[in-house]
Amino acid sequence: MLSRFAQGHPPILTSACSMSEFQLFSDYPLLAHNTFGFDVRAKHAVRLTEEAQIPALARNARLNGMRQLVLGGGSNVVLTRNFDGVALLVELRGRRVIHKDHDAVLVEAGAGENWHEFVAWALSQGLLGLENLALIPGTVGAAPIQNIGAYGLEMGERFERLRAIELSTGETREFDRDACAFGYRDSFFKQEGRGRFVIVSVTFRLPKAWTPRADYADIARVLETSGANNPQAIFDAVVAVRQAKLPDWRVLGNAGSFFKNPVVSAAAFNALKALEPELVSYRQQDGQFKLAAGWLIDRCGWKGRAIGAAAVHDRQALVLVNRGGASGAQILELADAIKRDVHARFAVELEAEPVCL
Repeated sequence: MLSRFAQGHPPILTSACSMSEFQLFSDYPLLAHNTFGFDVRAKHAVRLTEEAQIPALARNARLNGMRQLVLGGGSNVVLTRNFDGVALLVELRGRRVIHKDHDAVLVEAGAGENWHEFVAWALSQGLLGLENLALIPGTVGAAPIQNIGAYGLEMGERFERLRAIELSTGETREFDRDACAFGYRDSFFKQEGRGRFVIVSVTFRLPKAWTPRADYADIARVLETSGANNPQAIFDAVVAVRQAKLPDWRVLGNAGSFFKNPVVSAAAFNALKALEPELVSYRQQDGQFKLAAGWLIDRCGWKGRAIGAAAVHDRQALVLVNRGGASGAQILELADAIKRDVHARFAVELEAEPVCL
């Protein structure tokens, strides 16, 4: 249910001298605001460090009719050209425990908090349940947009609510899990709500009774080697596996997994399995099968290949990288070529995870 922000839960990000005005920057470089490292610029930009600045945007006549782009860490976006509008750079900080009950702890974090640092902080405070999502790049505010997930856990399972401000009205709203319409790497904010809101804080429900999620083979192998199976061990295992498989975006520009793992019917799976006995898949609760997109791409011979400076990572075919100087358009050209080959061989449609602008 979508409702106004409930009384009794004050905003996390306020100050005694709240600043409702904002500074408008012109010809603003976005190189540091997208993990692909595309050297593009925004016509204007605003750094959102105070929640009160956001309603002020809606009241500003100069910005009326101007295109707006909300950016956190830029870890899930492909910027194909300069942005002829105003980039809203979300830098809202803060994290705190707001409630405890018999079963769980509610933890609120500002949308501009670094996601991995938030997960590490929660663990250091004895707040458990997010460790499988360690080392995912981006911010807390971006996590529900993408419904990030890894190694058997989706953020939506730990989600309680979020607060967001509608850009057209300046009105603060609260979204619960149903209103967010979480799907596989998807949400209301990636579909109908895209570009309409700035998420300002997210609240998570973390269980007091901890149950390990360690079924993925890579994680299980690391845990077996270490001889431990506790929250810190799983956190460390996830970090180690991700560092071994995935490039550091600060060294080699990327947006993590570029394609969603496609989900197919049992009939389609059985037909594919007959042709490809080594097909990597995961049976879903509804009887469908999730296929490993990286395996499909690798099978088509794309691992390590490039179109100009846009390339498929040589250790993980699911990751597209900027080897230096690639444009967003070149990344999309590479992605389209991969999609065509995968469809031609497997009759499976790949879908990009990042938002392509």
